[in-house]
Amino acid sequence: MKKSTLILVNLLVINQLSFSQTPTIPTPEFDKNTLLYKGEEKHLSNVKQLTFGGDNAEAYFSFDSKSITFQNTNKEWGNSCDQIYYFKLADADMKAGPPQLISTGKGRTTCSYFLPGDSLILYASTHEGEEACPALPAKREDGKYVWAIYPDFDIYVADLTGKVKVKLTNEPGYDAEGTVSPNGKKIVFTSMRSGDLELFTMDIDGKNVKQVTSELGYDGGAFFSPDSKKLIFRASRPTTEEEVATYKALLEENLVQPTHMELYVCNVDGSDMKKITNLPNASWAPFFHPSGKQIIFSSNHASKRGLPFNLWMVDLEGKNLRQITFDSMFDAFPMFSPDGKKLIFSSNRNNNGTKDTNLFIADWND
Repeated sequence: MKKSTLILVNLLVINQLSFSQTPTIPTPEFDKNTLLYKGEEKHLSNVKQLTFGGDNAEAYFSFDSKSITFQNTNKEWGNSCDQIYYFKLADADMKAGPPQLISTGKGRTTCSYFLPGDSLILYASTHEGEEACPALPAKREDGKYVWAIYPDFDIYVADLTGKVKVKLTNEPGYDAEGTVSPNGKKIVFTSMRSGDLELFTMDIDGKNVKQVTSELGYDGGAFFSPDSKKLIFRASRPTTEEEVATYKALLEENLVQPTHMELYVCNVDGSDMKKITNLPNASWAPFFHPSGKQIIFSSNHASKRGLPFNLWMVDLEGKNLRQITFDSMFDAFPMFSPDGKKLIFSSNRNNNGTKDTNLFIADWND
């Protein structure tokens, strides 16, 4: 995804994925005044647009729900690939220009998240490997749509002025997609250190690293439950001989093919692993509802082609699947504020026919 050229959530997905599936219900009329699709998006109200150009994604709340950190690609902001920013929600929006830059402005970044106290932000960056933006994967002769898993990614912690305070990972290969537990004690992240893309946890200071998943396939985009006892994440699970061979061959090129992903939940130590979706295409960007009993996520499973991606909810047992947003193009990266009152997400809505993906924040109505 990411997000947003989260390498795992590269927003080129909007233009390149193409499938043939059962069509979703017709897109309702969009209301530019409310920024909602009329009559359908009943869980959202008082929607506000925060950004107005470029690719903006993976916006995550501070522990006090008053600020966000997010990634942005926007040449008008002086960056040519994803960089990390910090924004106080009391400042209304970002029409006047970019907020505080947190990342170094070099390399490519992804997956930022607040640490306890809201004075430090972790994120992944390639800047120590190369100061330039690493190239996106070239179009493949076999036609496969792929995401890059840049081996220079490591996880850093910076203060709110952008000064790097500590480097949390120092293993060869990809380390990224870090998020922090609500109790502030643990970080979950994706790493190639075992030879496959697996989930790991570490203490907030980077110590006590433990492997969580071990099944062949890409495991990523993990978040903790509100009680910090469970993880929700997206995963690919190649099973046939051909799928396994393709997955391993792409991984040798530091690539993954994200066209079919499902959601899994487990205890923080990896026990009690459960698959909670069984849908066509790609289900990803999951996040726990404040109750801990439901998951909000992005999916194109109901789309006639690769688009649209919309937000959906499902119970922790995989039941009661229901649609939350009804965009004609792309909604993803949902996160509830810690106080449970707000939902922030990325969307192509209200972009006046451009390819811009902006951040929106809304009141959440159960």
